[in-house]
Amino acid sequence: MQKTFIIAALATLTLGLGACATTPSNTLAIQKENNQYEVTGVGKTALIAKNNAIRAAQQTCTGNTTPVMVDEKTTYQGVLKGVVDDETGKLVEAAAGVIGTITGKNTSLAKDDDYQTTLTFYCKAK
Repeated sequence: MQKTFIIAALATLTLGLGACATTPSNTLAIQKENNQYEVTGVGKTALIAKNNAIRAAQQTCTGNTTPVMVDEKTTYQGVLKGVVDDETGKLVEAAAGVIGTITGKNTSLAKDDDYQTTLTFYCKAK
């Protein structure tokens, strides 16, 4: 009985911690004035973050409507943000990737939420 309880507790803890470790790729839409919406997408690269934000915008516009972008802003939120400028941070990340490839180890500093894209849009009938 006690052994079953311990196994169940460990399984629950593992599932709970696993759920906390995932980073969502996009957010729910926030409605703003003038029938505009705002969504945010995150990703390891600027392109992935932008695609995640576009996917969230497409999910917001339902039926026979399509998103029309009003504004877009992509920012770097990586581990070196505030330590060095964005371009130097990207160069350090690239160098770490090259070193990792040579040594055969994962030395990447990149995380799934290094870039953040915020889209402001409205839904227009097709």
